[in-house]
Amino acid sequence: MSIKKIIVVVVLLIGAVGVSIGYSYYNKIYKGNISENGFLYIPSNATFDETTALLKTFLKDSDSFNWVAEQKNYPNKIKAGKYKLTKGMSNNELVNLLRSGNQTPVKVSFNNQDTLEKLSGRIAEQIEADSVAILKAITDPSFLEKHELTKANVLGIFVPNSYEFFWNTSAQKFRDRFIKEFDTFWNADRIAKAKKLNFTKHEVITLASIVQKETAQASERPLVAGLYLNRIRDGWPLGADPTIIFALKQKYGQDKVYKRVLNKDLKIDSPYNTYTNRGLPPTLISMPDISSIDAVLNDKRHDYYYMCASVTKLGYHEFAKTLEQHNVNANKYHRWISKQGIKR
Repeated sequence: MSIKKIIVVVVLLIGAVGVSIGYSYYNKIYKGNISENGFLYIPSNATFDETTALLKTFLKDSDSFNWVAEQKNYPNKIKAGKYKLTKGMSNNELVNLLRSGNQTPVKVSFNNQDTLEKLSGRIAEQIEADSVAILKAITDPSFLEKHELTKANVLGIFVPNSYEFFWNTSAQKFRDRFIKEFDTFWNADRIAKAKKLNFTKHEVITLASIVQKETAQASERPLVAGLYLNRIRDGWPLGADPTIIFALKQKYGQDKVYKRVLNKDLKIDSPYNTYTNRGLPPTLISMPDISSIDAVLNDKRHDYYYMCASVTKLGYHEFAKTLEQHNVNANKYHRWISKQGIKR
Protein backbone atom coordinates (compact mmCIF):
# COMPACT_ATOMS: atom_id res chain seq x y z
CA MET A 1 0.00 0.00 0.00
CA SER A 2 1.31 3.39 -0.95
CA ILE A 3 2.11 6.02 1.62
CA LYS A 4 -0.65 8.17 0.16
CA LYS A 5 -3.28 5.51 0.74
CA ILE A 6 -2.03 4.91 4.26
CA ILE A 7 -2.39 8.60 5.04
CA VAL A 8 -5.95 8.60 3.68
CA VAL A 9 -6.88 5.58 5.82
CA VAL A 10 -5.35 7.15 8.93
CA VAL A 11 -7.19 10.39 8.31
CA LEU A 12 -10.46 8.52 7.87
CA LEU A 13 -9.87 6.56 11.06
CA ILE A 14 -9.09 9.72 13.00
CA GLY A 15 -12.19 11.32 11.56
CA ALA A 16 -14.32 8.36 12.54
CA VAL A 17 -12.92 8.39 16.06
CA GLY A 18 -13.48 12.12 16.25
CA VAL A 19 -17.08 11.75 15.09
CA SER A 20 -17.62 8.95 17.60
CA ILE A 21 -16.16 11.00 20.43
CA GLY A 22 -18.09 14.07 19.36
CA TYR A 23 -21.31 12.08 19.17
CA SER A 24 -20.65 10.67 22.63
CA TYR A 25 -20.04 14.14 24.03
CA TYR A 26 -23.15 15.43 22.31
CA ASN A 27 -25.28 12.67 23.84
CA LYS A 28 -23.85 13.33 27.29
CA ILE A 29 -24.63 17.00 27.07
CA TYR A 30 -27.77 17.36 24.94
CA LYS A 31 -29.60 14.03 24.86
CA GLY A 32 -32.70 13.81 27.07
CA ASN A 33 -31.82 12.29 30.43
CA ILE A 34 -34.83 13.02 32.67
CA SER A 35 -37.22 10.07 32.63
CA GLU A 36 -40.34 11.70 34.11
CA ASN A 37 -41.90 14.96 35.20
CA GLY A 38 -41.52 15.84 38.86
CA PHE A 39 -40.02 18.12 41.48
CA LEU A 40 -36.57 17.91 43.01
CA TYR A 41 -36.19 19.28 46.55
CA ILE A 42 -32.59 20.15 47.39
CA PRO A 43 -32.10 20.86 51.11
CA SER A 44 -30.01 23.75 52.36
CA ASN A 45 -26.29 22.90 52.59
CA ALA A 46 -26.75 19.73 50.55
CA THR A 47 -23.59 18.17 49.12
CA PHE A 48 -23.16 17.08 45.51
CA ASP A 49 -23.42 13.43 46.53
CA GLU A 50 -26.66 14.12 48.42
CA THR A 51 -28.06 15.99 45.43
CA THR A 52 -27.20 13.21 42.96
CA ALA A 53 -28.80 10.68 45.32
CA LEU A 54 -32.03 12.69 45.20
CA LEU A 55 -31.78 12.94 41.41
CA LYS A 56 -31.20 9.24 40.88
CA THR A 57 -34.87 8.32 40.47
CA PHE A 58 -35.24 10.89 37.68
CA LEU A 59 -32.08 10.12 35.69
CA LYS A 60 -31.72 7.55 32.92
CA ASP A 61 -27.93 7.84 33.13
CA SER A 62 -26.31 9.14 36.31
CA ASP A 63 -22.76 8.96 34.94
CA SER A 64 -23.45 11.33 32.07
CA PHE A 65 -25.09 13.82 34.45
CA ASN A 66 -22.11 13.65 36.79
CA TRP A 67 -19.73 14.29 33.88
CA VAL A 68 -21.65 17.38 32.67
CA ALA A 69 -22.02 18.64 36.25
CA GLU A 70 -18.25 18.39 36.75
CA GLN A 71 -17.56 20.23 33.49
CA LYS A 72 -19.83 23.08 34.58
CA ASN A 73 -18.47 23.16 38.16
CA TYR A 74 -21.92 22.42 39.58
CA PRO A 75 -20.58 20.53 42.64
CA ASN A 76 -19.32 23.90 43.90
CA LYS A 77 -22.46 25.85 43.00
CA ILE A 78 -25.28 23.84 44.57
CA LYS A 79 -28.34 25.93 45.42
CA ALA A 80 -31.15 24.70 47.64
CA GLY A 81 -34.77 24.82 46.56
CA LYS A 82 -37.62 23.16 44.72
CA TYR A 83 -36.93 22.57 41.03
CA LYS A 84 -39.34 21.47 38.33
CA LEU A 85 -37.94 18.65 36.22
CA THR A 86 -39.43 17.94 32.80
CA LYS A 87 -39.35 14.61 31.01
CA GLY A 88 -36.74 14.70 28.22
CA MET A 89 -34.67 17.48 29.84
CA SER A 90 -31.00 17.16 28.89
CA ASN A 91 -28.07 17.15 31.28
CA ASN A 92 -27.10 20.58 30.00
CA GLU A 93 -30.58 21.99 30.68
CA LEU A 94 -30.73 20.30 34.06
CA VAL A 95 -27.36 21.57 35.27
CA ASN A 96 -28.09 25.07 33.99
CA LEU A 97 -31.40 25.06 35.91
CA LEU A 98 -29.84 23.83 39.15
CA ARG A 99 -26.90 26.23 38.88
CA SER A 100 -29.22 29.18 38.26
CA GLY A 101 -31.23 28.69 41.44
CA ASN A 102 -34.37 29.36 39.38
CA GLN A 103 -36.62 27.30 41.61
CA THR A 104 -40.38 26.87 41.50
CA PRO A 105 -42.26 28.69 44.30
CA VAL A 106 -44.63 26.80 46.58
CA LYS A 107 -48.12 27.89 47.61
CA VAL A 108 -48.21 28.05 51.39
CA SER A 109 -51.71 28.03 52.85
CA PHE A 110 -53.16 27.78 56.32
CA ASN A 111 -56.59 28.25 57.84
CA ASN A 112 -57.76 28.86 61.37
CA GLN A 113 -54.94 27.50 63.49
CA ASP A 114 -55.84 27.94 67.15
CA THR A 115 -52.29 28.00 68.52
CA LEU A 116 -48.80 28.98 67.43
CA GLU A 117 -47.80 25.33 67.74
CA LYS A 118 -50.50 24.25 65.30
CA LEU A 119 -49.58 27.05 62.90
CA SER A 120 -45.90 26.09 63.02
CA GLY A 121 -46.75 22.46 62.35
CA ARG A 122 -48.95 23.37 59.39
CA ILE A 123 -46.28 25.57 57.82
CA ALA A 124 -43.56 22.95 58.37
CA GLU A 125 -45.56 20.60 56.13
CA GLN A 126 -45.08 23.02 53.24
CA ILE A 127 -41.56 24.50 53.48
CA GLU A 128 -38.13 23.22 54.45
CA ALA A 129 -37.98 24.76 57.94
CA ASP A 130 -39.21 22.50 60.72
CA SER A 131 -41.94 23.37 63.22
CA VAL A 132 -39.49 23.93 66.09
CA ALA A 133 -37.51 26.51 64.10
CA ILE A 134 -40.70 28.25 62.94
CA LEU A 135 -42.15 28.45 66.45
CA LYS A 136 -38.85 29.72 67.83
CA ALA A 137 -38.70 32.45 65.16
CA ILE A 138 -42.29 33.58 65.74
CA THR A 139 -41.83 33.82 69.51
CA ASP A 140 -38.34 35.31 69.45
CA PRO A 141 -38.37 38.07 72.14
CA SER A 142 -36.40 40.57 70.05
CA PHE A 143 -38.82 40.13 67.11
CA LEU A 144 -41.85 40.56 69.38
CA GLU A 145 -40.41 43.64 71.07
CA LYS A 146 -39.43 45.27 67.78
CA HIS A 147 -42.98 45.00 66.43
CA GLU A 148 -44.78 45.69 69.73
CA LEU A 149 -46.20 42.18 69.87
CA THR A 150 -46.50 39.56 72.57
CA LYS A 151 -46.48 35.79 72.52
CA ALA A 152 -50.21 35.98 73.29
CA ASN A 153 -51.19 38.18 70.32
CA VAL A 154 -48.59 37.46 67.61
CA LEU A 155 -50.91 34.85 66.12
CA GLY A 156 -53.00 37.80 64.96
CA ILE A 157 -50.49 38.91 62.31
CA PHE A 158 -51.10 35.70 60.35
CA VAL A 159 -54.09 36.21 58.07
CA PRO A 160 -55.32 32.87 56.63
CA ASN A 161 -54.79 32.76 52.88
CA SER A 162 -52.46 31.31 50.25
CA TYR A 163 -49.00 32.84 49.92
CA GLU A 164 -46.14 32.19 47.52
CA PHE A 165 -42.78 31.27 49.04
CA PHE A 166 -39.60 29.54 48.00
CA TRP A 167 -39.48 26.10 49.58
CA ASN A 168 -36.15 26.78 51.30
CA THR A 169 -37.32 30.05 52.91
CA SER A 170 -35.87 30.21 56.43
CA ALA A 171 -38.09 30.35 59.50
CA GLN A 172 -36.97 33.93 60.17
CA LYS A 173 -37.72 35.10 56.62
CA PHE A 174 -41.07 33.36 56.71
CA ARG A 175 -41.95 35.16 59.95
CA ASP A 176 -40.71 38.55 58.71
CA ARG A 177 -42.78 38.26 55.54
CA PHE A 178 -45.97 38.34 57.60
CA ILE A 179 -45.21 41.70 59.10
CA LYS A 180 -45.35 43.03 55.53
CA GLU A 181 -48.44 40.96 54.70
CA PHE A 182 -50.17 42.26 57.84
CA ASP A 183 -49.44 45.87 56.84
CA THR A 184 -50.72 45.19 53.32
CA PHE A 185 -53.91 43.59 54.61
CA TRP A 186 -54.60 46.59 56.83
CA ASN A 187 -55.19 49.02 54.00
CA ALA A 188 -56.56 52.53 54.42
CA ASP A 189 -60.17 51.37 54.17
CA ARG A 190 -59.87 48.76 56.92
CA ILE A 191 -57.93 51.14 59.17
CA ALA A 192 -60.62 53.82 58.73
CA LYS A 193 -63.37 51.35 59.64
CA ALA A 194 -61.46 50.21 62.73
CA LYS A 195 -61.07 53.82 63.86
CA LYS A 196 -64.80 54.36 63.37
CA LEU A 197 -65.36 51.52 65.84
CA ASN A 198 -62.73 53.07 68.11
CA PHE A 199 -60.77 49.81 67.84
CA THR A 200 -57.11 49.12 67.17
CA LYS A 201 -56.17 46.50 64.58
CA HIS A 202 -55.57 43.93 67.29
CA GLU A 203 -58.89 44.72 68.97
CA VAL A 204 -60.67 44.10 65.68
CA ILE A 205 -58.83 40.80 65.37
CA THR A 206 -59.71 39.89 68.96
CA LEU A 207 -63.43 40.37 68.37
CA ALA A 208 -63.14 38.65 64.98
CA SER A 209 -61.61 35.62 66.68
CA ILE A 210 -64.68 35.34 68.91
CA VAL A 211 -66.99 35.72 65.91
CA GLN A 212 -64.97 33.04 64.12
CA LYS A 213 -65.46 30.60 66.99
CA GLU A 214 -69.11 31.53 67.48
CA THR A 215 -70.28 30.61 64.00
CA ALA A 216 -68.90 28.62 61.08
CA GLN A 217 -71.34 30.34 58.73
CA ALA A 218 -69.61 33.21 56.95
CA SER A 219 -72.99 34.71 56.00
CA GLU A 220 -73.98 34.93 59.69
CA ARG A 221 -70.77 36.56 60.92
CA PRO A 222 -71.75 40.23 60.28
CA LEU A 223 -74.92 39.59 62.30
CA VAL A 224 -72.97 38.03 65.19
CA ALA A 225 -70.41 40.85 65.07
CA GLY A 226 -73.23 43.39 65.22
CA LEU A 227 -74.67 41.70 68.32
CA TYR A 228 -71.35 41.81 70.17
CA LEU A 229 -70.83 45.44 69.17
CA ASN A 230 -74.31 46.25 70.54
CA ARG A 231 -73.28 44.79 73.88
CA ILE A 232 -69.99 46.70 73.90
CA ARG A 233 -71.68 50.02 73.05
CA ASP A 234 -74.20 49.57 75.85
CA GLY A 235 -71.59 48.50 78.39
CA TRP A 236 -72.72 44.89 78.61
CA PRO A 237 -70.31 42.01 79.16
CA LEU A 238 -69.71 40.20 75.88
CA GLY A 239 -70.92 36.94 77.43
CA ALA A 240 -69.21 34.87 74.71
CA ASP A 241 -69.04 31.12 75.30
CA PRO A 242 -65.96 30.70 73.04
CA THR A 243 -63.93 32.80 75.47
CA ILE A 244 -64.98 30.50 78.32
CA ILE A 245 -63.82 27.48 76.33
CA PHE A 246 -60.52 29.28 75.64
CA ALA A 247 -60.08 29.93 79.37
CA LEU A 248 -60.90 26.29 80.20
CA LYS A 249 -58.30 25.06 77.71
CA GLN A 250 -55.71 27.42 79.13
CA LYS A 251 -56.35 25.95 82.57
CA TYR A 252 -56.93 22.28 81.77
CA GLY A 253 -55.09 21.70 78.50
CA GLN A 254 -55.49 22.39 74.78
CA ASP A 255 -56.50 18.81 74.00
CA LYS A 256 -59.69 19.03 76.03
CA VAL A 257 -62.90 19.15 73.96
CA TYR A 258 -65.86 21.17 75.20
CA LYS A 259 -69.13 20.78 73.32
CA ARG A 260 -71.18 22.34 76.08
CA VAL A 261 -70.52 25.25 78.43
CA LEU A 262 -71.94 24.66 81.89
CA ASN A 263 -73.11 27.29 84.39
CA LYS A 264 -70.18 26.48 86.68
CA ASP A 265 -67.79 27.25 83.80
CA LEU A 266 -69.02 30.83 83.70
CA LYS A 267 -67.35 31.45 87.05
CA ILE A 268 -63.83 30.51 85.91
CA ASP A 269 -61.22 32.98 87.14
CA SER A 270 -59.64 34.24 83.93
CA PRO A 271 -59.17 37.56 82.10
CA TYR A 272 -60.76 35.73 79.16
CA ASN A 273 -64.01 35.21 81.04
CA THR A 274 -66.27 37.64 79.17
CA TYR A 275 -69.15 36.93 81.52
CA THR A 276 -67.40 38.39 84.56
CA ASN A 277 -65.18 40.93 82.74
CA ARG A 278 -66.52 43.72 80.55
CA GLY A 279 -65.04 44.65 77.21
CA LEU A 280 -62.80 42.58 74.97
CA PRO A 281 -60.52 39.85 76.34
CA PRO A 282 -56.76 40.64 76.43
CA THR A 283 -55.98 39.00 73.07
CA LEU A 284 -57.47 36.94 70.29
CA ILE A 285 -58.65 33.44 71.20
CA SER A 286 -58.07 31.88 67.77
CA MET A 287 -56.90 32.81 64.29
CA PRO A 288 -59.80 34.54 62.49
CA ASP A 289 -60.08 34.39 58.75
CA ILE A 290 -60.70 37.36 56.49
CA SER A 291 -64.49 36.95 56.52
CA SER A 292 -64.56 37.25 60.32
CA ILE A 293 -62.31 40.31 60.36
CA ASP A 294 -64.37 42.01 57.67
CA ALA A 295 -67.58 41.01 59.49
CA VAL A 296 -66.45 43.13 62.45
CA LEU A 297 -65.45 46.01 60.20
CA ASN A 298 -68.70 45.77 58.24
CA ASP A 299 -71.08 44.54 60.92
CA LYS A 300 -74.79 44.30 60.30
CA ARG A 301 -76.64 46.92 62.37
CA HIS A 302 -79.68 45.57 64.25
CA ASP A 303 -81.32 45.54 67.69
CA TYR A 304 -80.34 42.03 68.75
CA TYR A 305 -78.58 41.46 72.07
CA TYR A 306 -79.06 37.73 72.50
CA MET A 307 -78.34 34.64 70.43
CA CYS A 308 -78.62 30.91 70.87
CA ALA A 309 -77.75 27.95 68.66
CA SER A 310 -80.71 27.01 66.47
CA VAL A 311 -82.27 23.55 66.78
CA THR A 312 -84.14 23.84 63.50
CA LYS A 313 -81.32 25.19 61.35
CA LEU A 314 -78.23 23.45 62.64
CA GLY A 315 -75.04 25.48 62.40
CA TYR A 316 -76.92 28.76 62.67
CA HIS A 317 -78.31 30.87 65.52
CA GLU A 318 -81.61 32.25 66.72
CA PHE A 319 -81.37 35.97 67.55
CA ALA A 320 -83.49 37.86 70.04
CA LYS A 321 -83.98 41.45 71.16
CA THR A 322 -85.31 40.64 74.62
CA LEU A 323 -84.27 38.30 77.41
CA GLU A 324 -87.78 36.81 77.42
CA GLN A 325 -87.49 35.73 73.77
CA HIS A 326 -83.96 34.53 74.32
CA ASN A 327 -85.02 32.30 77.18
CA VAL A 328 -87.57 30.62 74.91
CA ASN A 329 -84.80 29.91 72.37
CA ALA A 330 -82.34 28.83 75.06
CA ASN A 331 -84.81 26.36 76.60
CA LYS A 332 -85.37 24.77 73.19
CA TYR A 333 -81.64 24.40 72.73
CA HIS A 334 -81.02 22.97 76.21
CA ARG A 335 -83.74 20.36 75.71
CA TRP A 336 -82.33 19.45 72.31
CA ILE A 337 -78.71 19.16 73.46
CA SER A 338 -79.75 17.02 76.44
CA LYS A 339 -81.57 14.65 74.07
CA GLN A 340 -78.31 14.29 72.14
CA GLY A 341 -76.66 13.06 75.32
CA ILE A 342 -74.10 15.86 75.28
CA LYS A 343 -73.14 16.55 78.87
CA ARG A 344 -69.76 18.20 78.30
